[in-house]
Amino acid sequence: MNQKRHTSPNRRREQHKPRLSAASHAPIVAFDGARLIVQAGREKSLLRRHPWVFSGALERIEGSPDSGDTVQVCDAHGGFLAWAAYNAQSQITARVWSWQAAEKIDADFFRKKIISALAARKALSIAQSDNGMRLIHSESDGLPGLIVDQYDGVLVMQIGSAGAERWRDACAGILQELCNPACIYERSDSDSRALEGLPQRNGVLHGNLPGSLLIEEHGLRFAVDVARGQKTGFYLDQRDNRALTGALARDKDVLNCFCYSGGFSLYALRGGAKSVLSIDASEEALQLAQRNVELNGLDGSRAEWQCADVFAALRKLRDQNRKFDLVILDPPKFAPTAAFAEKAARGYKDINLLGFKLLRPGGILATYSCSGGIDDDLFQKIIAGAALDAGVDAHIVYKLHAAPDHPVLLSFPEGAYLKGLVLRVAG
Repeated sequence: MNQKRHTSPNRRREQHKPRLSAASHAPIVAFDGARLIVQAGREKSLLRRHPWVFSGALERIEGSPDSGDTVQVCDAHGGFLAWAAYNAQSQITARVWSWQAAEKIDADFFRKKIISALAARKALSIAQSDNGMRLIHSESDGLPGLIVDQYDGVLVMQIGSAGAERWRDACAGILQELCNPACIYERSDSDSRALEGLPQRNGVLHGNLPGSLLIEEHGLRFAVDVARGQKTGFYLDQRDNRALTGALARDKDVLNCFCYSGGFSLYALRGGAKSVLSIDASEEALQLAQRNVELNGLDGSRAEWQCADVFAALRKLRDQNRKFDLVILDPPKFAPTAAFAEKAARGYKDINLLGFKLLRPGGILATYSCSGGIDDDLFQKIIAGAALDAGVDAHIVYKLHAAPDHPVLLSFPEGAYLKGLVLRVAG
């Protein structure tokens, strides 16, 4: 059956009283747009409310949808499963907007979702002490492909799906109305956009970007570069893990690898570390980090900065027989998807093996992965292998994840991309 093409997200669809499919007991919902028919047996993940539909799960496509169009996802008997955004160029062919048959995917839908996300962040009371926060966290807030971070009076939007791309301007307008920021800046320039068939984009959407931008986090101030910095300008997800570092660092010699703008380093200095060696491959990031030390009036004489490839730097430190009491490993994403897991595992094992070798007896390794393709169990196995090869016994002191403004939907474990282990090496 061939359906009429659905070309406009604002177009009203005809809603009729649903009838049930005798075979599946799912409602049959009339719709004048395209439909994705899932193979028999492949609807189970959708029934468990996992929000992705992979191309390999499809039986057929009825109609000729364009990327970004709203489509109806149905089981093999035509029963309604979900409303989703279609993408012809991605292995994730559809990302679910709603599980409700009566829902209309229009501007009011996005307004309700954004209001709900903002209310959830307000309930966390983070804004009482910090003015940097994630406001919208993609699938976890029912808005797949849309990330919004707040840095004081600036909102940064990052769009990573065809559906969010289609509704980009509408969402920006809603955010402007509800939050009244001085600027909405778009950082849709990640490499993952190529996998979605989307061009990179970076620039102001509304207002004017301030010449300098500072945020406060647990009493520390950080300069943020939303235009050129990593991610959307700062790693908000590590907020509480940085605070833990401050509590662990007193009287310790600290090594912070992949330090970026010095987040963990500043907490260690404030926490009373004897020394902090920070390594990053970006000279610009290190300059920003040193500026942050000065902004907070911290003792820069205890800080050493090194611009180098971290893998090479760790080997050099090992050869020099340098030792530390606390080693922090917070590398960039090694495995964006599970397809990269094997290669990423080698990288994680390499740096953690070196990290263990640089620790004094009784020392602490704080190690992280932000790779969505590496789950908690695999990460722990990799670190256990590194400890074995290093010839050390290590105990897990803390298992860590992202800050609470980065929630994880129970039906979407892929949302738990950040994982960390704090381990104490036996003396």
